[in-house]
Amino acid sequence: MKTEFTPEQLTDPAIQRSNEILRACVHCGFCTATCPTYQVLGDELDSPRGRIYLIKDMLENDRVPDAKTVRHIDRCLSCLACMTTCPSGVHYMHLVDHAREYIEQRYKRPLGERALRWTLSKILPYPGRFRLALLGAKIGRPLARFMPDPRLRAMLEMAPKQVPPVSRNDDPQTFPARGAHRMRVALMTGCAQRALNTDINDATIRLLTRLGCEVVVARGAGCCGALTHHMGKTDESHRTAARNIRAWHSEMQNGGLDAIVINTSGCGTTVKDYGHMFRNDALAEQAAAVSGIAMDVSEVLMKLDLPEGEARDLTVAYHAACSLQHGQQIKTYPKDLLKRAGFAVVEPADSHLCCGSAGTYNLMQPEISGQLKARKVRTLEARNPDVIAAGNIGCMMQIGSGTDTPVVHTVELLDWATGGPRPPAMRPGHNTGPQVPNLRNAP
Repeated sequence: MKTEFTPEQLTDPAIQRSNEILRACVHCGFCTATCPTYQVLGDELDSPRGRIYLIKDMLENDRVPDAKTVRHIDRCLSCLACMTTCPSGVHYMHLVDHAREYIEQRYKRPLGERALRWTLSKILPYPGRFRLALLGAKIGRPLARFMPDPRLRAMLEMAPKQVPPVSRNDDPQTFPARGAHRMRVALMTGCAQRALNTDINDATIRLLTRLGCEVVVARGAGCCGALTHHMGKTDESHRTAARNIRAWHSEMQNGGLDAIVINTSGCGTTVKDYGHMFRNDALAEQAAAVSGIAMDVSEVLMKLDLPEGEARDLTVAYHAACSLQHGQQIKTYPKDLLKRAGFAVVEPADSHLCCGSAGTYNLMQPEISGQLKARKVRTLEARNPDVIAAGNIGCMMQIGSGTDTPVVHTVELLDWATGGPRPPAMRPGHNTGPQVPNLRNAP
């Protein structure tokens, strides 16, 4: 694609990067075939190719974004299926992130939208605040149908039936390896996940320590910054990301780390991009070092030679989170691990398409998100699974709100297969509390 940025514009590193990406696009349209919003809405401007044209025009002309451009960019899920499909290697993720930052700086949204985005940015990345909000939403949930704004209804309906108690396993500490010591890793405990489902981190710690990993929960680490990053709130996202970089780099310098383990794939895609995000920052070297050892939990487990399990009479429908299969290009590891553990694994039709969760998308674009959820649930249930497994808390919440089939994290099944407890979501009358008070003392 031909671009016409001025030499002055190209002195801006963000414009430089966007120019590189735009010039790689050859207008082929392969991306439209795998774009969920284009399939749902049928509008060229709601496809990656259409959004690329809008972003190019906005950036080249250095203009204040108009409502039309903002609407179509807001509708993008950042599922990144287009990047998997693109034959030209167009790095759409960096381009749309730049566009969102540009919009956030130059476009004045209606008051209601500004208030909603501010509220989400001040609650979701903070587990304590989010927990309180979930408790409030749980109380208000019966009133959801009376809410005139579909986004407010979505926020109330998102609240789980049970809000799990705080897990002390998420506190800064070190869990010793059991048996032969094989790796020392830092576990990213996250933010929203700590309020929504404490079973995931608990299962991850049990599984990793059982396989010989010393697991560190680093002091000072928290939200990865993805939620605010995808809203274009760069200063906020970089502040939280910088805390992680410093915390994990300190562990790398003092004791060493073989990996930073991430069990929420949306976070993993962002952490692996810290090197790019901080390329012009004083933390550039540390950020690159952290990104260099960031791994999805499935990548680490593939290195640890998970024991083979006996065949189980249990069918697992594996949902491939977009941030894992497209953002990180990890497609087979979770399925390979589940099969190795003895589970029968099936996949839904169109497994490359998004479930509609996409961070805060299901709260800010509930109608489109709802259509994508309904389609994803249909294709999963068509395989008649006993349980649905995924590697991202957002997908788990989204799919779980549309089906009676238990939805669990992949590591919960792998933990169970190697000696851990049955995943709570698979038990009759389950609750979502942690399995043990503190895993440092677990047998």
